[in-house]
Amino acid sequence: MARFEIEFYGHQNILALHRTTLEITKEKHLSPKGDCIIGVNASASVSDFPAWLKGDIKEGKKIVFTITVSKSRFSFEGYGSNGLSLSDPMELVIRKSDYISARTAAIKSTASAINIPRDIIKTLKDATSLGKMEITTA
Repeated sequence: MARFEIEFYGHQNILALHRTTLEITKEKHLSPKGDCIIGVNASASVSDFPAWLKGDIKEGKKIVFTITVSKSRFSFEGYGSNGLSLSDPMELVIRKSDYISARTAAIKSTASAINIPRDIIKTLKDATSLGKMEITTA
């Protein structure tokens, strides 16, 4: 099974309280208003996805996301759609809804920022924390 991995870092302003979205950004800074963001200074956005992953997402396949921070792991699922452009150069957003924008990587997700275990979020409040998101398709 092919997989794509994105590295990202924590930030003191990570809250992860949003009930419908989860975001990782290449931006280095985060204001407290970004309550869906779980990581900054990411190694990739949706536009950086490899061709095989973009193809699977546009075919509407199930996508499995696994977040690893320190020794903690959290997995959840979402779905692709042929309506996704996967073109944003800075961000990756996963949504519980079926709303689509250039930033959207998956829709109909089983999790959003609020669902990430609080031990992971506590660790990500440290800017030196390294997180990884592994993306596979089924």
